[in-house]
Amino acid sequence: MNYQPVVLIGVGEMGGVFARGLLKLGYPVIPVTRVMDISRLPQSVENPEMVLIAVGENDLQPILEELPDVWRDRVVLLQNELLPKDWESHRLDHPTVISVWFEKKKGMDFKVLMPSPAFGPKAELLRQALGTLEIPVRVLDSGDDLLFELVLKNVYILTTNICGLVTDGTVRDLWENHTELAREVANEVMDIQARLSGQKLDRDRLMQGLADAIAADPGHRCMGRSAPARLQRALAIADAANLPLPKMREIAENAL
Repeated sequence: MNYQPVVLIGVGEMGGVFARGLLKLGYPVIPVTRVMDISRLPQSVENPEMVLIAVGENDLQPILEELPDVWRDRVVLLQNELLPKDWESHRLDHPTVISVWFEKKKGMDFKVLMPSPAFGPKAELLRQALGTLEIPVRVLDSGDDLLFELVLKNVYILTTNICGLVTDGTVRDLWENHTELAREVANEVMDIQARLSGQKLDRDRLMQGLADAIAADPGHRCMGRSAPARLQRALAIADAANLPLPKMREIAENAL
């Protein structure tokens, strides 16, 4: 069977995992690097099966700005700190979005924390592709389910990274020995997520989801290299929205 090719924008560690799964299914993968002119690619790849954007958070908006119109109905997104406003502002009405709960670091194979929830037209294809690598994907039923999952991932990433600037330990150490700090920061992250999404959040459910994610990989280190930048972005959003976030500001005064 001949499959339409998949365009992969961003050929890093995470993009490579998706490429492996798609190739194992039989889909040709066309990589797009930073030096390539995206606007010219539809001349040779007019009708791809999907356009998987696997760049980092900071590079997503410029990519969406220059994305060819002919590809807009087949976009797949997988970034952290992602919310519907990030694609709706670029006239992407129904992208496929996956909240990735596996990690891939240079020199190491991927590590699964939990099943990765996905929603959109290509969610089932993602489930099949990652399934060839034994990476579980949970296909969601609705956009509301997707929003919850995106917010939950943001709460996990931001809470553990920002608290790591204080504790510099594992997520289990944070949750067991610095519970008040974790809950304070998590609630401030939820304040940001509520403002950005324009939705009332189920904070109890999100807090339980955070606890479940921590339990899934208790030895995970809190603070990654991007932790200071994540805190600075969070405070910039808070300043623009007039959110107080006293605990995050205290951490910033001592750690940045």
